[in-house]
Amino acid sequence: MPDFQKQRVQWFPGHMAKTRRQIKENLRLVDGVVEIVDARIPRSSSNPELDSIISRKPKLVLLNKSDKADENATAMWIRHYRGKGVTAIAVDCKTGKGLSKFSSACEEAFGSVLDKNRQRGMSGRPLRLMVVGIPNTGKSSFINRMAGKYKAVVADRAGVTKSNQWFTCSGGIELLDTPGVLWPKFEDREVGDKLAFIGSVKDEITDIETIACRLLETLKASRPQMISERYGITDFEDADGWSILERIGRKRGFLIKGGEIDTLRAATAVCDEFRGGRLGRISLELPE
Repeated sequence: MPDFQKQRVQWFPGHMAKTRRQIKENLRLVDGVVEIVDARIPRSSSNPELDSIISRKPKLVLLNKSDKADENATAMWIRHYRGKGVTAIAVDCKTGKGLSKFSSACEEAFGSVLDKNRQRGMSGRPLRLMVVGIPNTGKSSFINRMAGKYKAVVADRAGVTKSNQWFTCSGGIELLDTPGVLWPKFEDREVGDKLAFIGSVKDEITDIETIACRLLETLKASRPQMISERYGITDFEDADGWSILERIGRKRGFLIKGGEIDTLRAATAVCDEFRGGRLGRISLELPE
C-alpha cells in the first residue's frame, strides 16, 4: 500500500514559465482577458498570479464543466465574482450550453472598452480577448465552439496547447489562445489534489492510486452516498482511501493472477468516472 497521505503533487514544466512571459508580452494586443476555470474547483483551478499579471485589463470568468458541478454551488460562485466586480457565467464548452450568454457577458465585462471604441468612432473594431486557464479546463473546446471551426487542438489531458493562436469569432470578437498556466509549486496539498482529481496534472507524473485514494477520502467526508450509489459498497466510515479502493476493485472484479486486486485498474476507473461526471454533480469548493 503506497503512503498516499504524505505525497505532494508538484508540477511546473518549463513551457509554463514561458507562458507567463507570453501573457505579459501579449497583453498589449488585447482589450481584456477571458479566464476559464473548472466549475467544480473555481479557486484551485484559477492561477493565483493571473490578476497581478494582467494588471488593469478587465476580466470575464467562465465556469466551465458546470454540467458536472453542483448547480447551487455554481450560483454561489457567480454571486461571489459579481461581488468582486467580475462578470462570471456558467458554461459547458463541450456541448455549448451557456455560451449563448457570452456576448452579453462581454458587453458587461468589457463595456468600458466598447464604449471607448464607440466614442472614438471605432464601433466596428473587433473586441480582442486573450483566453487563459490552467491545463484541461477547456480553453480549446471554448475556442472551437466560439470560432465554429475545429482548428484548436482538443484533448482530455494537460499541456496540449503549445503556442499562441488567433481565432475570429462572430459578433466582432477575436480570441487569442495561450498555452496552459500553472504555478511553480502547490504549497497547499489540497489544491494539488483537486487539480489532480480533475485531470489538470498529468497522470504520468502522479501516482494514480494515490490520487484515487485521496479522492475517495474526500468524497467519503462530504458525499459518501455517491460512493455507495456508484460502487455498491456500504459501511466504509472507518475505512481509509486505500481500503475503499480495494473494495471497489473487488466489487468490480478487477483481479489479477492469484486473486489479488488490481488497484491500478480500480484507481483509473475511479478517476475517470469522477472526471466524466458519472459519480454525480460534485463541487469540491465553495466561496469563502
